Amino acid sequence: QVQLVESGGGLVQPGGSLRLSCAASGFTFSRYAMNWYRQAPGKERELVATIPSTGTSAGGRTNYADSVKGRFTISRDNAKNMVYLQMSSLKPDDTAVYYCNAYARLGTYWGQGTQVTVSS
Repeated sequence: QVQLVESGGGLVQPGGSLRLSCAASGFTFSRYAMNWYRQAPGKERELVATIPSTGTSAGGRTNYADSVKGRFTISRDNAKNMVYLQMSSLKPDDTAVYYCNAYARLGTYWGQGTQVTVSS
């Protein structure tokens, strides 16, 4: 059974930090690129960050939406089947449900999402 389980969301003040985690199971994690998406109320789902299947150790590159460049960092641990999103300098506009996504030609999987609220 394929599962992607996000955790680490919550309420944070502007300028604060959060680290989201996504635990994967039920598929060959190391063969999938991993992505973080987010969806704010009334808006379309937005791709936030991507990391290739092999991570960055073999020269792979991460990519970020312009709105989060320099503030968010995506990483993965293929030994633990985990992907992370370190978020800093958070803004109210970052408020959204954040989703973990696994993508390959073999298929795509989604987590259930975790709420991030940035508010004073």
